[in-house]
Amino acid sequence: MITEHKSYKYAQSVINREIPAPKYVIKQCRDFINICDGNSEKYFIDEEKLNKIDNILKLLIMPRGLKTGENIYDCSCGYQWLIYAALCVVYRENPDKRRYETIILEVGRKNFKTFTVATIFVLLFLLEPKFSKFYSVAPDGALSREVKTAIEEILKSSPTIYYYNSLPRFKILRDYIEFNLTESRYIPLNYSNSRMDGKLPNVFLADEVGALPNIYAIEAMRSGQLNILNKLGCIISTKYPTANNPFEDEVNYAKKVLDGVQKDETIFSLLYEPDNADDWTNDDTILEHANPVALEIPEIWEDLLKKRARAITVESARENFLTKHCNIIYQGTGTESFIDIKDLQNCRVNKIDWKGREVYVGVDLSMTNDNTAVAICSEQDGKILADVICFIPEGRINEKNKIERLNYRQFINTGKCISCGNKTIDYGVVEDFVFKIEERYGVTVKAIGFDRYNALSSAQKWNKKYNTVEIHQHSDTLHPPTKLLYEKISNHEFEYEKNTLLEINFENARCTYDTNMNRYVTKKKSCGKVDMVIALINAVYLLQQDVIFSDNSWVVQVI
Repeated sequence: MITEHKSYKYAQSVINREIPAPKYVIKQCRDFINICDGNSEKYFIDEEKLNKIDNILKLLIMPRGLKTGENIYDCSCGYQWLIYAALCVVYRENPDKRRYETIILEVGRKNFKTFTVATIFVLLFLLEPKFSKFYSVAPDGALSREVKTAIEEILKSSPTIYYYNSLPRFKILRDYIEFNLTESRYIPLNYSNSRMDGKLPNVFLADEVGALPNIYAIEAMRSGQLNILNKLGCIISTKYPTANNPFEDEVNYAKKVLDGVQKDETIFSLLYEPDNADDWTNDDTILEHANPVALEIPEIWEDLLKKRARAITVESARENFLTKHCNIIYQGTGTESFIDIKDLQNCRVNKIDWKGREVYVGVDLSMTNDNTAVAICSEQDGKILADVICFIPEGRINEKNKIERLNYRQFINTGKCISCGNKTIDYGVVEDFVFKIEERYGVTVKAIGFDRYNALSSAQKWNKKYNTVEIHQHSDTLHPPTKLLYEKISNHEFEYEKNTLLEINFENARCTYDTNMNRYVTKKKSCGKVDMVIALINAVYLLQQDVIFSDNSWVVQVI
């Protein structure tokens, strides 16, 4: 029975808050339990395969560490069981096909992440079809070969698996490991920016992805899997001091999937990063969220407490501790997500009646080859009503779909995105859209707010008909509307019609503080496009000039 399996019990304990876990791990566990309970019409757990994995793990022996000589089945921790079980989630209509094509593991150091993937490779040696190819890539050859070393140690410590009639089942050479029975081969690759194409991996591992200079290695592996039935890519890493790296892109995409903003049923992610990183010097929850293994092995927990005490005292040790053991981007401790996506989605309404309203327009005219946005907002009974439209270059739709991993054509069909121009934005289309806002929505435009950068020419045209206001893009100017918008969304005093692209922009948005603790959204530290959010903040800025919020009610400001 799957309900008696270790993976199910761990997931259930996480959901019931019996085991401390961050919110995105809880969300993944809920999805897993839903499948195990038979509530999915599309997927189910192949229990026969799961039993086979259990039996193999009982024959594999821990090569070193605190539990040397014990079998891996008895030594595996909760999150490892979830990953093993994820290999057994299959389609009901085709039980030979696995659901998950990507496994993303974000976990602190010394949580056995490389050992876990090495174990997966050993399992797949025995379970995958003949002539399968497995690869590992990492920032350098030495890191890539760490997995090979781990595989070798597991195999050589497990005589029942390694030998048959006193002869080795595996050929272990300097450059690869081969399973003689199926001729499946594992090869560790040295990192390259140009020589990874042409590979046909059934399974690949990208280790320490946060240290990769770009996403080329991962995309080259994925490209080689196009005609593989049961393709699998394992993306694993801790945090790194830089906010812009390939792993953060993968993690942010996984978060959007778990939040329901992005639809992708092929991603299985365990993101062990703390929900709240503010009080790392005292809050044990941060360590618990980033180090699931420490909750089961007391020696690791005690070691983490010692490392924290040292990081508090020795500033030079702080970056390594926070990034590697707490999964906190140290250089970004002053940066935080703008809005909880669930708070925003709770503000979604079926329809807003704009007719007869006075609205304020915010414009973010970006570079001509990038996204542009126009936002309108109004006030009703203390609530902010809003709508935001995105503009993209028509000739770059396919390129943007691939790079940003979005479906802009879908957003165009829903009317929340407009394509114009070719490789660059046609500003004439944007200008015409603003001129027709009153006709389109049945409203009266009170003012148009814009950033001088890239928008001066357009603003001069709009100024012939409307009142235009240049909004200085500085923290002291943007802090009040940013704070107000945050409060209104958090208090569910904000309304918008369904707009998935806007939700994605909000999820991408990151805030930072200046020296006076003024909060503002920064494009540089945000994780993707945020033009729609910037345009909305510009609109809210204008609204706030005429209508301000006090502790009790909205009142008209006398100017």
